[in-house]
Amino acid sequence: MTLKDIAKEAGVSISTVSRVINQKGASAASREVQDKIWEIVRKTGYSPNTAARDLKAGSIPATHKATRSIACIFARSEEPMKDLFFSALARGVEEEAFKHNYIVKHIMTFLDIDNPSTFRLITDTPVDGAAVLGRCDRQMLSFLKKYFNNVVYSGLNMLNAKYDQVICDGYQAAVSVMEKLIDMGHTNIAYIGETKNENRYEGYCATLSGHHFPLRKELIINTPMSTEGGYNGAVRLLEKTSDFTAVFASNDMTAIGVMRALQEKKLRIPKDVSLISIDDIDVSSYLTPMLSTIHIPIAELGQTAAKILIDRIEGGHRIPMKISLPFSLAMRESCAEPRRLP
Repeated sequence: MTLKDIAKEAGVSISTVSRVINQKGASAASREVQDKIWEIVRKTGYSPNTAARDLKAGSIPATHKATRSIACIFARSEEPMKDLFFSALARGVEEEAFKHNYIVKHIMTFLDIDNPSTFRLITDTPVDGAAVLGRCDRQMLSFLKKYFNNVVYSGLNMLNAKYDQVICDGYQAAVSVMEKLIDMGHTNIAYIGETKNENRYEGYCATLSGHHFPLRKELIINTPMSTEGGYNGAVRLLEKTSDFTAVFASNDMTAIGVMRALQEKKLRIPKDVSLISIDDIDVSSYLTPMLSTIHIPIAELGQTAAKILIDRIEGGHRIPMKISLPFSLAMRESCAEPRRLP
């Protein structure tokens, strides 16, 4: 497989393939084209150390397989490549691994771990390590311990396990969201998202408690963190009460669903209800109104996770490492001072 072969299969130019695999930024190609190119790279085991030679003078040498490989395991997303946060996180892992002559050989979700074919896949084509993306449960941790010697975890929740971790603290991000809303004058703030073992929800509760505000059960909606979950959660919230002036959605995908439900009920954002979330996926600044959110350095989370995993594989460190990356508040159009409740 050469750059020319990849370009032909992807239906793009050789230069486009080169820009994508050499990480020349989002302008290299559309997200769909990038996904397609990386899928081909993953499938064929194309090795990065030939890319420059392929492009030079149009030469097309034969390549050799990358000598090492890793797996990406999505611990909480059923359809990760449709989830803009996790797909971007995985892209960061894959791009950084590629720079070090590693390929992502396997991509699997938490739904795959009990499938007998997964066992055969791992044992027949083993990898050197695994990058786990998203919060793990005990079943996932048992699976990791059984099949992988080298593991790195990346996400917004701390992992209670002796693995390398690259995180952006979802608890503190939630506290920042709540403090901002309270500073704007909001006291009746709804939460829509997952609640069990979720540090964003814990941050919501702790901030209300710190300001001596009551924790009102009718304003808390436990729902999957997805557009559908956000939509259904907002519908349930509105069936219970209209006594709120702001909604904290646990992530941007959830917020998109919430936004649709609020707008269908003719509630104006932010005049009637402010809306804020966490992640800052690309689409959040293209919504109407533009979504206020916490910016998570998603690509950097993935890239750093890959670096730490490769360092462990190659014997660079032995004790578990924990790296925390900073977040920042991205205030846009979806938040304002509260309306007066009737």
